[in-house]
Amino acid sequence: MFIAPAVILLTLFSIIPIIIALVISFTDMDLVGLADYSNISSAGFANYINIFKDPVFLKSMYNTLIYVVIGVPLVVLASMGVALLLNYGTSWLFKSFRVIYYMPSITNIVAVAVVWGYLYNGSYGLFNYILSIFGLPAQQWLQDPTLAKLSLILLAFWKSIGLNMIIFLAALQGIPRSYYEAAEIDGATGWKKLRYITVPLLGFATFFVTITTLIGWIQFFEEPLVMTKGGPLNATMSMALFIYNNGFQLSKFGYAAAGSFVLFIIIIIVTLIQFAVKKKEVEY
Repeated sequence: MFIAPAVILLTLFSIIPIIIALVISFTDMDLVGLADYSNISSAGFANYINIFKDPVFLKSMYNTLIYVVIGVPLVVLASMGVALLLNYGTSWLFKSFRVIYYMPSITNIVAVAVVWGYLYNGSYGLFNYILSIFGLPAQQWLQDPTLAKLSLILLAFWKSIGLNMIIFLAALQGIPRSYYEAAEIDGATGWKKLRYITVPLLGFATFFVTITTLIGWIQFFEEPLVMTKGGPLNATMSMALFIYNNGFQLSKFGYAAAGSFVLFIIIIIVTLIQFAVKKKEVEY
């Protein structure tokens, strides 16, 4: 009985909403249907069939794949690298940098959009000013389809590195010093200690960061919403933004629910693959 509150909360706020969304995905529910349920009729599998014929949805799937393939490895490797560097010292300088790296994670996305909007501005932005110093032509960071995608990846990379760095730092603090002392007695170099002690013992933290980062990038939403609205030419449209636009901008709730279930199934499959390929945890 002691787990009853957790089971009730899970059922109320997770399982039941999922079931309701699944039911809605088989209907033509819109804003009128939301006000009067008699206007809702069954759509069968039409929403699922139509969504895979929708070029915007297919484009959003491609964009999301690009975000995941580039963004996830960058964030995981950079977070681990920064954590390793900051773990070497305990002075005020190292502690200050821990705060500096973590601050983007807690910064409001609207404030971030204002600052990065200035940096990316094609006329007076800082990035184009730096390019002009080296005699390079100005770039349309958020107007060029390819550059816009990479610009959003850079922004999301900057914003997400701090939280993952904290996780890696916590894991590093948990590695016993005796392992390193024993390795030093055996004449191990810094590289060998990193390769045979630090990285293997960060296995669980690496797995956790990888899977949470992966899910986060599959649900990539805030950055394209506030910076580009999915443009130009849907070049930055993510699956999550596509679902939001159809559900809350076009009032096509049934269609959006079908898209959300496609996204849900993708996340489930990717998560199961992650667990399947997870290596056995290292212990010394």
